[in-house]
Amino acid sequence: MTTAPDSDAKRLVRIAELVIADDYIAEYRTLLADEIDASLASEPGVLSLQAVFVQDAPSQIRLLEVYADEAAYLSHLQSPHFLKYKSATAHMVRDLRLLPVTPIRLHLASAKP
Repeated sequence: MTTAPDSDAKRLVRIAELVIADDYIAEYRTLLADEIDASLASEPGVLSLQAVFVQDAPSQIRLLEVYADEAAYLSHLQSPHFLKYKSATAHMVRDLRLLPVTPIRLHLASAKP
């Protein structure tokens, strides 16, 4: 079995699968973009946050999240901007699945030291 390089092995990586209520898609996307921008600007342990929606299904959002390690992820969950986002979007989210995944190879062009 091939394993990730040591630098990737310590990373905490998740895929989040969300379903957003149709009436809130535009508002949700704005709040999500603001939260991603704040996280990347202020949290050194947040290495990458990528958000997309499923083609022809705009209510189905997918996030690829990469954190330096578990401590960075836990810190992110307590950050003021993340807590604000969770509170503001709670009524918009119809379903949420968090999938822990294991990196094969991560290419983080703008990775923080």
